[in-house]
Amino acid sequence: MKNFQLFLTLLFCQILGSLQAQQPLRVGVVGLTHDHVNWILGRAKDNDIEIVGIVEPNRALAERHAKRRGFDLGLVYNTIEEMVEKTKPEAVTAFNSIYDHLSTVEYCAPKGIHVMVEKPLAANWKHAQRMIELAQKHQIQLLTNYETTWYGSNAKAYELINKENKIGSIRKMVFHHGHPGPVEIGCTPEFLAFLTDPVLNGGGALTDFGCYGANLATWLLKGETPKTVFCNVRHIKPKIYPKVDDEAIIVLEYANTEVIIQASWNWPYSRKDVEIYGQSGMIECLNSKDMLVGPKLEDRGTPLVADPLPVNDPFTYLEGVVRGRIKVQNFDLSALDNNRIVVQILEAAKHSAKTGKVVEWEKFFKGK
Repeated sequence: MKNFQLFLTLLFCQILGSLQAQQPLRVGVVGLTHDHVNWILGRAKDNDIEIVGIVEPNRALAERHAKRRGFDLGLVYNTIEEMVEKTKPEAVTAFNSIYDHLSTVEYCAPKGIHVMVEKPLAANWKHAQRMIELAQKHQIQLLTNYETTWYGSNAKAYELINKENKIGSIRKMVFHHGHPGPVEIGCTPEFLAFLTDPVLNGGGALTDFGCYGANLATWLLKGETPKTVFCNVRHIKPKIYPKVDDEAIIVLEYANTEVIIQASWNWPYSRKDVEIYGQSGMIECLNSKDMLVGPKLEDRGTPLVADPLPVNDPFTYLEGVVRGRIKVQNFDLSALDNNRIVVQILEAAKHSAKTGKVVEWEKFFKGK
């Protein structure tokens, strides 16, 4: 009898799991103020996720998005409490200010709701620590999304370096991330309101684009942390950005590698590219797919076009992770252990920029 009951229980679990896998992941969107929200609102409809609710108290903003994207305003709620109570999402995507990522996790984690935030994970190290604590305690997925996570070129570089040993050990990486400036490229007023606020965004260009290089470096170096961090920030356009930096250079010294992160709102064009120099060659990721690979010291690089990733959409990824089909590996680009280090790098960089001194990693984070 007991064996039969066990059989029925296992059969029920299998049927339930199969039915769940066939149903779209129920997703709530928290905030419409981040312009990257167009990523989820504008993606082609698929059966992997269903937006069941949107949190946005700014009615005019919600109406603007609804008109543009064609969703029903009945999906929009004023508070996260109301949205969760009425729609019961399995996961939420946070497109609010970086500072508000903490309150999103504080509400969702105890309810077992998984969270994906837009980069970076948190506005400061104190917030990140609390978010990590909550995610681990309540065993939710807490993922961070970057545009560059879905670049085939970056994935190909990782493969060439860490699986094929194409250029030997990494000695230097130089990251160029940014654009002419959020005002200059036409970001919405709602986005600018927090993006140019030192508290709500955690900084200016340093936070906005410094996180990309920190994220990629941590991944390529398999979770290694720097020994020292130095950062210099500038206000080249104080009339446009009076409260935050618009230019930052972060220098990370590792045991055998130097990383230079150039985060800027002063590039003449938008860019997200990297140069990686090894003992016996170099790799340049020029954009999401175009690369130069030079395995010989005397060779600048041969053109290579990287294949698109099998999963190249953050929301497909979120669904796969929550459903258990995709396992988040240690120090993956979206992983919590990677993005913990990213926030630490940004925190150390801000302290260095403020004091003008090199930050020693172990001393700075001892006891924090």
